Amino acid sequence: MTLTTLQPESIQTDRLHVSYLSAGSAENPPLLLIHGNVSANLFWDDTLRALSEEYWVLAPDLRGYGQTEALPINATRGLRDWSDDLKSFLDALGMSQPVHVLGWSLGAGIAMQLAIDHPAAVRSLVLMSPLSPYGFGGTKDDYGTPCYDNYAGSGGGTANLQFVACLSGKDRSGGEPNSPRNILNQFYFKSPFRVSGEREERYLDAMLSTRIGDAHYPGAFETCEHWPGVAPGAEGINNAMSPKYVNLSPIIHIEPKRPILWIRGADDAIVSDSSWFDFGYLGKLGYVEGWPGEEVYPPQPMVSQMRCVLQQYEEAGGSFEEFVVGDAGHAPHIEQPEFVFAKLRSFLSLIE
Repeated sequence: MTLTTLQPESIQTDRLHVSYLSAGSAENPPLLLIHGNVSANLFWDDTLRALSEEYWVLAPDLRGYGQTEALPINATRGLRDWSDDLKSFLDALGMSQPVHVLGWSLGAGIAMQLAIDHPAAVRSLVLMSPLSPYGFGGTKDDYGTPCYDNYAGSGGGTANLQFVACLSGKDRSGGEPNSPRNILNQFYFKSPFRVSGEREERYLDAMLSTRIGDAHYPGAFETCEHWPGVAPGAEGINNAMSPKYVNLSPIIHIEPKRPILWIRGADDAIVSDSSWFDFGYLGKLGYVEGWPGEEVYPPQPMVSQMRCVLQQYEEAGGSFEEFVVGDAGHAPHIEQPEFVFAKLRSFLSLIE
């Protein structure tokens, strides 16, 4: 299979029109791939090819990305617009068995929400570079305590304005420091790793497919008196990731409990306890003025928060494995594919 054979398909569900890529036979066990923020299913090209002999691999574009119908995102539902969309996608395909689910970044949080709301639909969970179970920004400690009651420092006002402008303008250059091409190579991957040629252009296509606006990326926001001066609004992508609306810790209590594999790059700069996209970390480094200090607004311990929830999941009768990929950043399936795919095959084969 080559890149050119991965042609998009589409299906109308009871919620929206979904564009998706698929590979492998429908006779094989189904594997659902859920992409992350500012991306699309094109980031799964290697994964689709690698796993298609053993699995029926399905990679939809989420609403707000790619070629799927661009309906608005109600952030007050947290990640549920997306997880409900995915359940309707599986239903439209006539899926009669639970599916393995692999989510990346935001997609891993959506995978957890899918398992919380529709546990019978999920056979196993692979969480790769996952969003913290307490969302992105605005919390401290392992239990997701908010830094402020209004969740300042999370939501639509946290996006880099230059990056948003470049996305909106479909900028394919590397001229601006925060252009999509530069963000891809500086933060999605661990430098000096870089894809090139057709692959880089496809990944850039995926990033530029992100819908821009209050109802999509990055979403609406409010100004506030608490540092750093922005609080989440009620619609759009980044607000849907705010801890004001997201709490995935109920996964601890789901039944039946499914095996969980947690994969993360050792050098992830986006989801980590020292994330370059977190106001707490940027304030601590002096990049954002007025930081109120470690006690009030420390860097969000994203990795520690996930580990704490999964340990509670294990104590409640579930099982999980934390698998750290060396010399990789936020996209270990692209940076270290042979290593990651071997682990995926090993994990999934034990479940069949």
